[in-house]
Amino acid sequence: MSDEVFDRIESFVRERFLDDSEDQTLTATSPLLEWGILTSMNTAILLTYIRETFGVTVPPMSITSGNFRDLQSISTMVRDLLPAAQPA
Repeated sequence: MSDEVFDRIESFVRERFLDDSEDQTLTATSPLLEWGILTSMNTAILLTYIRETFGVTVPPMSITSGNFRDLQSISTMVRDLLPAAQPA
């Protein structure tokens, strides 16, 4: 089963920050900060994309090196926030 949240975030990161490169060395657990992808500006761009695409706002206290470090942790965080964004 495909993970739509992960796939969409990965596609955005590749398109926006890697010029749509099919670089196979970028994996689900590649450290995005070490790759130079999560600069302050790029993090703001990614957070805006997440808000506009998934309708959730990542709390500032959640943006840590422990849970905002790679595609896998970011997509997990977004999935965890999704139920809270759904109308009752």
